[in-house]
Amino acid sequence: MLKSKSFLAIDFGAGSLKIAEFAPSASGGLRLLRFAVKPLGLAGSQDAARDALLKKALPELLTEGGFVSREGNLSAPGFQVFSKFVKLPPVDSSKVTQIIQYEAQQNVPFPLAETAWDYQILGSAPSGELEVLLVAIKSDLVEKLFASGEAAGMKMSIIDSSIGSLANAFRYNYADQEGCSLLIDIGAKTSNVLLFEAGKYYGRSINVGSNAITQEFAAEAKLRFDDAEKFKLAEGFVSLGGAYEEPDDPKQAAVSKVARNVLTRLHLQVNQTVQFYRTQQGGAAPVRVFLCGGGSILPYASQFFQEKLNLPVDFLNPFRNIEIDPTVAVADLEKVAQCFGEVVGVGLRNVAQCPVEFNLMPKASLNRQQFNSKKPFLLAAAFVLAGGVFAAGWFHAKLTDARHDGLENVKKQVDPLERTKTTLEAEEAKLKRSLDEAAKLGEWLQARTLWSEMFSELRGVMKNTEDEQRKILNQPVGVWIDSFISAEVQTPIASGGEEEQQNSGMSRFMNDPVLAKRYGLMLKPQAAAADAGGEGKPAKAANTNELSTIKVTFRAVNLNEAANNQLIYALEKAIKASPSFDREGTQLSGSLEKAEANATTFSFPLSLKLKRPIKL
Repeated sequence: MLKSKSFLAIDFGAGSLKIAEFAPSASGGLRLLRFAVKPLGLAGSQDAARDALLKKALPELLTEGGFVSREGNLSAPGFQVFSKFVKLPPVDSSKVTQIIQYEAQQNVPFPLAETAWDYQILGSAPSGELEVLLVAIKSDLVEKLFASGEAAGMKMSIIDSSIGSLANAFRYNYADQEGCSLLIDIGAKTSNVLLFEAGKYYGRSINVGSNAITQEFAAEAKLRFDDAEKFKLAEGFVSLGGAYEEPDDPKQAAVSKVARNVLTRLHLQVNQTVQFYRTQQGGAAPVRVFLCGGGSILPYASQFFQEKLNLPVDFLNPFRNIEIDPTVAVADLEKVAQCFGEVVGVGLRNVAQCPVEFNLMPKASLNRQQFNSKKPFLLAAAFVLAGGVFAAGWFHAKLTDARHDGLENVKKQVDPLERTKTTLEAEEAKLKRSLDEAAKLGEWLQARTLWSEMFSELRGVMKNTEDEQRKILNQPVGVWIDSFISAEVQTPIASGGEEEQQNSGMSRFMNDPVLAKRYGLMLKPQAAAADAGGEGKPAKAANTNELSTIKVTFRAVNLNEAANNQLIYALEKAIKASPSFDREGTQLSGSLEKAEANATTFSFPLSLKLKRPIKL
C-alpha cells in the first residue's frame, strides 16, 4: 500500500544497525531522505547481550541521525532466521496451505507453536511441483526486536527476513540483467548466497561471516575483539596468495591470511550452492557475481572471488534505481551503500508489490501495537465515563442499587465463561502435548535423511579435493573410501572396493550393531549373549543410542611422499570446513601407511566427528 509520508526501514544486522528514511517518489519508487549506521561489535551476534544492546543503540541512532518518522519496517538478521526452499507435489489449490503447514512442521527446526513463520510460492517447476520458500524465526526473538522498536517509540508494520529483503532489492535495481546472476552477501555472522535468473530465484544462508576473520585474527594476535576489528577495517585486506609478497607488518600479514582462509571456506559453500542450484533446481550457471554486506568492503575481496569463480565481480548498488534527496551526503553513502541491501528491500514493501513478501510479526505483537495506539482514546473515554457515573451518582442515589444489581448479573454471566476458560486451558495443554509429540516425530523422520546427506557431502568434498589437487600437482589424482568404522562400537560399516561395498548386502548392516539397531536387525537377547561367548551371560554392549564419530580409512593413488602428504592435508582441511562435520573433532587418527615406491595406492585414516549425531 502506497504511503504519502516518510517512513523508516531498519536492518537489525548481527554486526551493525542500519536505518534509512524514505518517502515515495513522484515515479512511484523510493526517495532516500537520510541514513545512518551504528556498529554493534561482537555483542550484536550474541543472543544474551543483543537485546539490551539494541534497546540502547536504536534510540541513540534515531536521534543522532535526525530521523523524523517513527513508523517503518524491520529486517531480522540472517543468523536468527531459518530459511529453506521446498518443492510440493502438484495438488489442488485448496490443499496447498495444508501441505505447506505439514512441510513447515517437518522442516522448521523448532516447534511451530513457538515460531513466527511465513512462506512464499515462487512458481512451479516443469514437472508441476510448486517451489516454495519457507522462513521462520523463534517468537521470543521477534518479540525482542519488537520491544526494541517500541522502546524507541516506533510503530512497526512488517518484520521481513534478510534473504527476502535482499531478493526484492536486487530484482528492483537489476531487473535488466540477462542470464544468471550470483549475489554473495557477506554478513557479520552469516552470509547469504542468492541466484537470480528469469523466472527463477534461489537462496541459502551459510554460517560463515566476517566476524570469523576478526575472531581468528584476535586469537592469533592476542588482541581483544574490538581492537582486532578496528585493525581489520583500517589495515586489513584479503591475501592474494601465490607468489605475492607479504606485507612487512606481521599483524597485517596475519589478518590477510586469516581473511583468505575464511573466504576460502565461504567460497567452498558458494560452489556447493551453485552446484545444487544447477543440478536440483534446474538453474543455469551464473555469468556474473555481485558482492554486498559488511564483509565485502575488505580490500581485494572482489579480486579473490573473481579469481576463484572465474567470473566478473561487481559490488551491489541497492540505490541504483532509488532517488537520492539533495540533502543526502552522497560521498558518505558510497562508503556503505553495499551494506544497505536489506534496508532498501524492506523499504520497497511500502511502495511496490514485491516478488518476495514475508511478514514474521506474530499476531500477539500486532494486537499489542493496535491496543497501544488506541490507549489514549480508551483512557479519555474511561475518564468521561467515570465523570458521568460520578455525576449521576451524586444526583441519583438509587443508581448505587442499580449498579449492584448490574454487577450481580455480570457475575452470573462471567461464571460460566470462567468454567469455559478452564476447559479451554486444559484442551490447549493437550494440544501443546500433541504438537510436541508431532515435532519429535518430525525430528525422527528428518534424521532418516542424515545418512544420505552425510555421504553426499563427503563425496562432494572428495571430488573437489581431487580437482584442486589435480590442478596443483598437474597429474592424475584419485581418492576413495576404503572402510567406515563406527567409533562408538569399533565395528566396520562398510569396507573394500566400490563393487564389494555394493554387493555386501544386508550382512553388513547386521554386522554393525549401530545400523542393525537402526533398521530393526538386532539379534534377540539370547542370541546376542551366545555371540558374546559368555556361557549365556550377555556381553556388555556399547551405547548405540546415537552415532557421532566415524573412523574412515581413505585410499588414494600413490604419487610421491610430498604429493601424498599434500593430498592428505587438503582432504582433512576440506572435510573440517564441511558443514556436516565438527572442525575440532575431525582429524587424522592412527598411523599413516607408508607407501612403497612401486605401490599403486596408499591409505590413511581420518576420524570424522558429526555435527549432528545420528540418533538411533
